[in-house]
Amino acid sequence: MVLAINPLVSPDPGLFIWSTVAFLLLFVLLRKMAWKPIVQALDERERSIEEALESAKKAKEEMARLTSENESLLKQARAERDVILKEAKTLKDQIVAEAKTSAQVEGAKLIEKAKQEIDSQKTAALAEVKNQVASLSLEIAEKVLNKQFEDQKKQETLVNELLKEVKL
Repeated sequence: MVLAINPLVSPDPGLFIWSTVAFLLLFVLLRKMAWKPIVQALDERERSIEEALESAKKAKEEMARLTSENESLLKQARAERDVILKEAKTLKDQIVAEAKTSAQVEGAKLIEKAKQEIDSQKTAALAEVKNQVASLSLEIAEKVLNKQFEDQKKQETLVNELLKEVKL
């Protein structure tokens, strides 16, 4: 009974057909006018998201490649630094060794020069001492001989002794 009073709830075949026709017409219009642009916009959005994901993936791969390249460059730089430090240490050791050798050679030359100077001064001193000893000896001998030759008999005895010692 309530159904018969309300026309919106009662099944009327004409209303049903017109509602179906209106719905199909609206469906066709929406499909032509709205769904294509909506589906196209969704497809375009999906493509842009896929491109963004692909570019992000490429960027991640590039970042990984750059990171590994940076690490290899760092390793290479460290190796070069170690080589340079080793060369510098070797060069330093070589320079120190050369300086020591040079100092030893120069020291040896100075020592040799000092020895030669000492030897020459020693020789000069010995010559001076010999000269003084000789002059003193001559003076002493002269004085001794003067004393001994004061007596004529002693002189003749000495000359005879010397002549006996000399063998002809």
